[in-house]
Amino acid sequence: MALIPTVFLGWHAMEQVREHFGRAYADNFALLSRQRILAPVSRELALSSRLAHSEVTRQWLQDEADPAKRAMFFREAEGYRHDLRSHAYFLIVANSGNYYFNDDEKAFSDQPRYRLNPQDPNDSWFYSSVKSDAEYNINVNPDAKLHVTRVWFNVIVREAGKPVAITGASLDLSDFLREFVGSGEPGVTPMIIDAQGAIQAHPDPARIAYNSGTTDANENAKIYSMIGDAAGKTALQQAMEAARAQPAQAHTLWLRLQGARQLVSVAYVPELHWYVLGAVDLHAARVVDMTWVWPALVALLLLVGGLLLAFGLAVNRLVLRPIRNLQQSARAIADGRYDVTLPVGGADEVGDLSRAFGVMAAKVRSHTAELENKVRERTVELEAANRAMAAVNKKLGDSIDYASLIQQAILPDRQMAQSLGLRHFVMWKPRDVVGGDFYVYRADGDNFLLGVMDCAGHGVPGALMTMLVRAAVDVALAEAGPADPAAVLTRTDAAIRAMLRDAQFPDTVATNTDAGLVYIDRSQGRLLFAGAKISLYESNGDACREHKGARRALGDKRQGEYANIELPLAQGSSFYMTTDGFLDQAGGELGYGFGGTRFAEMLRQNARLPLAAQCDAFEQALAQYRGDLPQRDDITILSFRFE
Repeated sequence: MALIPTVFLGWHAMEQVREHFGRAYADNFALLSRQRILAPVSRELALSSRLAHSEVTRQWLQDEADPAKRAMFFREAEGYRHDLRSHAYFLIVANSGNYYFNDDEKAFSDQPRYRLNPQDPNDSWFYSSVKSDAEYNINVNPDAKLHVTRVWFNVIVREAGKPVAITGASLDLSDFLREFVGSGEPGVTPMIIDAQGAIQAHPDPARIAYNSGTTDANENAKIYSMIGDAAGKTALQQAMEAARAQPAQAHTLWLRLQGARQLVSVAYVPELHWYVLGAVDLHAARVVDMTWVWPALVALLLLVGGLLLAFGLAVNRLVLRPIRNLQQSARAIADGRYDVTLPVGGADEVGDLSRAFGVMAAKVRSHTAELENKVRERTVELEAANRAMAAVNKKLGDSIDYASLIQQAILPDRQMAQSLGLRHFVMWKPRDVVGGDFYVYRADGDNFLLGVMDCAGHGVPGALMTMLVRAAVDVALAEAGPADPAAVLTRTDAAIRAMLRDAQFPDTVATNTDAGLVYIDRSQGRLLFAGAKISLYESNGDACREHKGARRALGDKRQGEYANIELPLAQGSSFYMTTDGFLDQAGGELGYGFGGTRFAEMLRQNARLPLAAQCDAFEQALAQYRGDLPQRDDITILSFRFE
């Protein structure tokens, strides 16, 4: 679980580092390419401009047929040719259309190589250029007649504002691409575009917009055709505007070029009115040296593994080991071995629980010892008179069995059997041998009081709480009488609080009790119900109604208020009170609790059966739902019905 966020954060950090270095790489690439292009191109353009504005050139253009002026021009032009990078120059006379061209690959000639025709589409670039007001243009153009493809620097020669010729130099396109555009790095695509987005240079010559310097380029030869969305086109135009405003800086943005997301840096060359673009695929380009990644990853895994090991040892020492020792002691006491030594608790919640458990164990050990002594004395006195009692006393050697017998002794089974007979049933199933649930009965002439109590805890602690709560109920009945269940609950709550007032229980030890009491007034055909977190269910087989008790238990931190609910003793209706052990029992396919809705439906389906049969049906339904899961809590159901 720790490695999952670690790997995610590491991957995210790596992407951030890759993007940071990628931006720097793209910016540096664009600016470096800008300088690499600017220097030679500016030099070629400057030499072409000097040739165009030479007085020798102007004199010859005034009289193209003059042999002396012609010879003077070509001698000067040949001097320029040796200084030009491509060792090539050209001149086109507007009036005659004569095209003069010399380079190293062809023999020198002072005669026209061919004559331009205004009707020839291949010559349209010239006539478009002379109509322009620009001093020069840079054009990527394949010359079909010379059979060369070059980057041409076209400088327009004007006389009295009228264009008379175009002269200039050129660069071989393949050399230009190889030297100024080709980066030799995988994942990097260098490009040059003009202000309209026409591609002037690209590693793929098929994408170059030829003649775009003199005519409008085809849309498919523009950079925008490679961008997949309108937002990307707008973003590129904004970046171009920003680069034009700040030529010394490169501007970087994310674009999707030909379906791939790439980081594009834009730099502007003001002397050429070109934009240099460097498109970098961060996952293909080597913008970050990855040789350090594997050692760093191994070191990170070792560090995380060491931290997890240290954390596990600390949790085991500080939390799991004290809880395990306390659990072993609790099991020993539950098995009847009260001579165990409880672990010394620290100043935390586990220590508080250990000390509270020690106090409880000491009291149980003391009470058990007293009971054993009394039983032993009685056994000696009655051994001769009653061997059956001696056999029972012998079985009481186990302290938990003693506690179970004592707890069962406070249950009014015999009185209820004599008074109610088949008109009631009680399902009492403690989770352990003893439990925290018990039920009460008090006769009042022909009337009587019934109730169920669910003390906090189960096992030995819960059984001890039942002794205390039973004593509190007896005190309350003596003070309030059985005819007012709400008053009995109120006085029982006060008695419990008085008994526990001087006990120093930590907040983690619960001492509250859920209760439900019903007074049956047979003479008036009614009953009074009062509950503390226990409800009274009523069902006639057609529906099931729940009469809820108060929201606060007896002995709760905040004192509750209890009121009587008067209901008629309707014929054919069965009444039920249950502790939360039945409702909270885990089971089913998902291990959820039995729940109130399922419980109410079970009551409705079985409400018309005899009460004894209902008890069997409830036990069967509980066992079927629970399956192999253990019983979670003490379970008590008390039911009665009067025909």
